[in-house]
Amino acid sequence: MRRLTFIVLLLACGFAAGLVLTGRMRDAADAVAQNPAPAPSTPAPSVPAGAPTTVVDFSRIAERAVPAVVNVSSSQIVQRRVYDPFAGFFGGRPDSVYRSRENSLGSGVIISGDGYILTNNHVVTGETRGGRVERLDVTVTLADKREMRAEVVGTDPATDLALLKVDARNLGTVPWGDSSRVKVAEWVLAIGNPFQLNQTVTLGIVSAVGRTNLGASNYEDFIQTDAAINPGNSGGALVNARGELVGINTFIFSQSGGYEGIGFAVSSNLARRVFNDLRQYGEVRRGQMTGVAEIVPLTTQMADAIGAPDTRGALVNGIYRNSPAYRAGLRPGDIIVTFNGTQVIDPAHLSRLVSDAPIGRDARVGIIRDGRRLELQVPIDTTSRN
Repeated sequence: MRRLTFIVLLLACGFAAGLVLTGRMRDAADAVAQNPAPAPSTPAPSVPAGAPTTVVDFSRIAERAVPAVVNVSSSQIVQRRVYDPFAGFFGGRPDSVYRSRENSLGSGVIISGDGYILTNNHVVTGETRGGRVERLDVTVTLADKREMRAEVVGTDPATDLALLKVDARNLGTVPWGDSSRVKVAEWVLAIGNPFQLNQTVTLGIVSAVGRTNLGASNYEDFIQTDAAINPGNSGGALVNARGELVGINTFIFSQSGGYEGIGFAVSSNLARRVFNDLRQYGEVRRGQMTGVAEIVPLTTQMADAIGAPDTRGALVNGIYRNSPAYRAGLRPGDIIVTFNGTQVIDPAHLSRLVSDAPIGRDARVGIIRDGRRLELQVPIDTTSRN
């Protein structure tokens, strides 16, 4: 009897232990079903070396640059002489003088804290169309709404730039940037006053650099951008992602008169050189090779006929006898391929190199003549104001 009782008790304990173990296993299975094990993760793609890892905060860049962009308005009295062949029949003069008031609006950039402001020449002088300006009044409105009369320090129609001066101190400025380092597709801000909407900021990219032969001015080095530029933006700032001034917004290409995504700014390196000359001399002093009458671009046919390796360079098409350039050895038909060690791309590029050369010194001019390479020492003289 005791043995039977012991066996029954042993079986009961074993049965109870099995129930407990089964329950725990079922709980574990339920937990796995509700929280399945994570699938093997796919490695994240590696970031290429040198790729940007930060996002540019354009709002902070604009906050620093906007106060340095001003509104520029000019008013001028223009005198024009008009010829009327029928006026003599009525006792009048056949040539009469008419005066009219013309206004112009645009933007400007504060270059130095003591009041120097760079803008476009056409913003200051407007479109006189052959008339003579009798009086010119220029007013500058700062970002803090202060209005000031501005003195015209100098103008440079050849680059469509002008320098103004207001009587103020401790003004906010935009630091100069190096436009030679500007890359296509980098971000830029265009800041100005389109349609009198003060301190307007637009964002875009650099579409092209080194644009020339656009017919906008005599000395061209433009940055092309798709940042929205409209009438009134002229003279405003083109600023890079580091908050530096890389261009002065100048004109747009448009078939409608408004924004079409093709705007142009004078490069900061060219603008800086013009600013320094206007501030120091009141005009831009440019070098020239005196006696060179005409420089033309090379075509493929010309290059083949003359023995040039390609179409890079500038062809001397005319030169005055007994001029400094002629006495230095330069002749019609010569292809100028280098200037002071710099490869010449085309006549516009050569013109910029010559204009920036030290005045009163000889320049090393590399040429191709009859298929042979020569180097001449050509004197650089100063040009008259243009």
